[in-house]
Amino acid sequence: MNRTRRTGGSDRLRADRTDRSSTRTAGSARVGRSRAQEPGRQGSRPGTGRSSGRRPGASARRQEFAPPVTLTEPLPAVETFAELAMPARLLAALGAEGVTVPFPIQAATLPNALAGRDVLGRGRTGSGKTLAFGLAVLARLDGRRAQPRQPLALVLVPTRELAQQVTDALTPYARALRLRIATVVGGMSLGRQASVLRGGAEVVVATPGRLKDLIERGDCRLDQVEVTVLDEADQMADMGFMPQVTALLDQVADGGQRLLFSATLDRNIDLLVRRYLHDPVVHSVDPSAGAVTTMEHHLLHLREDDKHAAATEIAAREGRVIMFLDTKHAVDRLAKHLLSVGVRASALHGGKSQPQRNRTLSQFKDGHVTVLVATNVAARGIHVDNLDLVVNVDPPTDHKDYLHRGGRTARAGESGTVVTLVLPHQRRTMDRLMADAGITARTARVRPGEAELSRITGARTPSGVPVTVTAPATPSAGGRSERAGSGRSRRARAAGRGGGGGRGANGGRGGSGANGSGGNGGGAGGTRTAARTRRPAPRDTP
Repeated sequence: MNRTRRTGGSDRLRADRTDRSSTRTAGSARVGRSRAQEPGRQGSRPGTGRSSGRRPGASARRQEFAPPVTLTEPLPAVETFAELAMPARLLAALGAEGVTVPFPIQAATLPNALAGRDVLGRGRTGSGKTLAFGLAVLARLDGRRAQPRQPLALVLVPTRELAQQVTDALTPYARALRLRIATVVGGMSLGRQASVLRGGAEVVVATPGRLKDLIERGDCRLDQVEVTVLDEADQMADMGFMPQVTALLDQVADGGQRLLFSATLDRNIDLLVRRYLHDPVVHSVDPSAGAVTTMEHHLLHLREDDKHAAATEIAAREGRVIMFLDTKHAVDRLAKHLLSVGVRASALHGGKSQPQRNRTLSQFKDGHVTVLVATNVAARGIHVDNLDLVVNVDPPTDHKDYLHRGGRTARAGESGTVVTLVLPHQRRTMDRLMADAGITARTARVRPGEAELSRITGARTPSGVPVTVTAPATPSAGGRSERAGSGRSRRARAAGRGGGGGRGANGGRGGSGANGSGGNGGGAGGTRTAARTRRPAPRDTP
C-alpha cells in the first residue's frame, strides 16, 4: 500500500506555500485570487451583481455544479490510519479514543491532505468530515508554535454549536501534539476570546462574524495561516455569510492549503472552489448527500387537530428525541407543554444565550433532558450518541434543512428514524421536497393513541405529572479561564475532554465537552471562551 508523501516540520510547510503560490499564478484551471481582479468576478449572478449567498428559502432548487477535474493524480485511499504518515503520538491518540478504522471520506482525503493538496470533500452529515480535515491540520502543524495573534490554521464553520463540536472532536488529538485550539464564536465574551488569541493558538475554530470582529480589533491576523478549512460551506452560503467568508479568505496568505467540505455543492460553492482552491482532490462520499442506509424516513399524514396530541405522545416515548419546529416561540410553547405533562423537555433556539444553549445540550447529552425541542439552530453541529429519532413537527421548507435535521440521527453507522408530521395542505410540498432530497419515504395515516403511531415512533401517553428541569448554575464570567499548559484542576480538565463514549459521528468522541462548564478546552489542545452574554439574541440566530 502506498503511503502519503509527507515530510514533517516547518520547512515542508514553507516549501509547500512557495510551490503552491507560484503555481496559483499560472494556468487556466483556476481563477486568479488577486484582489485587483475581484470586482465583477465570474461568481456574480446575471442581473444581480451579487456574488454572495442567498438566504434560506431561496435555494431549494439550486442547481449543482460539476466539480473540477483533478489535474494531478490523487494518492490512493488507505485502509488503516497506520498507513498514513502521521506522527506516532497522533496515531496513539486515535487508538486511545477508540478510533481504529477510517471512514470512507477520511480514507480517501487524508493521504492527499497530509501531502499538502487542496481537497474538495462532499459528504452527508455524520460521515466523518471533522477528522478528515482535523487530523490533516494537526499533523501538518506538528512541532509548530504560533506567535501571539497569528494562528497557523483556520477552521471556518457556520454555527456556534458546530464550532464547539469541532473543538471537542479535535481536542484529544491536539493535546497529544501539544497544539492549542481557540474557539471564536458569538454569544460569548469578546474580551476572553481576544485574550486567548493574544496568548497564541495554533488552530482557530471560528464563525465568520466573530472572527471578523476580532480582526478589526487587532486581536487576530490571518497572514500566517497555512491551512484553511471551510466546514459546511453550503450552510455558510445559505446563511448569507459568503461576503464575510471571502473577505476572511482574502486575508490569508497566498500559497496556503485549502480544505473545503460541504454536504451539497451548489453555485455558491462553485465560487469558493474556483476562487480559492487549486487543482483540488475531489471526493464525494455520498452523491445524494442524504441517502443513508441505516436511516428510515416516514411521512405521517394527520389532521391538524391531531398534530399537537401526536407530537406530545411521540415526545413521551422511551429514549431521546429531537423535535424541530419553525419558530422559537413555537419551540418554547411546546417545551413548556411537555414539561406540564411529565416529559423532560428543554428548548433550544437563537433567542437563548450561548451559555443557556451549552447547558441545554449538555443536559440532553447526559440524559437529564430526554426531548430537545429546537429550531434549525440544532440542525447542524450537534452529535448525540444513541439518538435514534428525529421528528419534524413542522416540516422544513428546504430539502437541505431536511437532510441536516435528519442527520442528527443515524450517525457514524448507527441506525435512526426521521419522522415528519404532515398536514393535508403540506402533502404536495413535502412530496417535492423529498424528491429534491433524493429520499423515498414511507407514508402512513396516523392518529393519536393508535398502534401505528406507536409502532413507528414509540409514542405513548405521557404521565401527566408535571416535571421541572433544573439548569445548573451559570459559571461566573470572572471565573478561572481554561488554558493550555496551566495548572488547572482535574474537574476543569475533565470538562474539556469532550465527553466520553464510543466513536462519534465525526470519527471522534461525542460527549458534552465544555457545555455548561464555562471553559471549552482541555490540556494542550484547550480553548477558552466566556460563560455569559448580556442579552438574548433578538431573533433566531446561529
